[in-house]
Amino acid sequence: MGLLSEMFAWWKGNTIGTRLYTWRKGERVGEDGLGNIYYRERNGTRRWVTYATLSEPTQIPPAWHAWLHFIVDELPTEEDYRPRPWEKAHRPNMTGTYEAYRPPGSVLRPKVKDQPLDYEPWRPE
Repeated sequence: MGLLSEMFAWWKGNTIGTRLYTWRKGERVGEDGLGNIYYRERNGTRRWVTYATLSEPTQIPPAWHAWLHFIVDELPTEEDYRPRPWEKAHRPNMTGTYEAYRPPGSVLRPKVKDQPLDYEPWRPE
């Protein structure tokens, strides 16, 4: 079952077609801290990524995103990308997970005991 799931696992983005194309035309150029592997075509016309886990584009760090979309030509491994003092560390999209943002008043936000309401509900007179 492992081989079949690998062959047809399009949600991971690493199908047998991707592997064959990568083997024939790809050149590995780097890997990020999450285990995603980045490739470019040997003639330099295309760039792509194979994801370590699910095919989730928000797992790509900003420096690699810029390289994938031809915004920069230097590889993040060759360039010094020190974060600015005001920058936060990259986080993937948390929607659908326990860590997702839930604004005050959301029915999915955990209840806090003795928390006063910050509004008065409307009641018809």
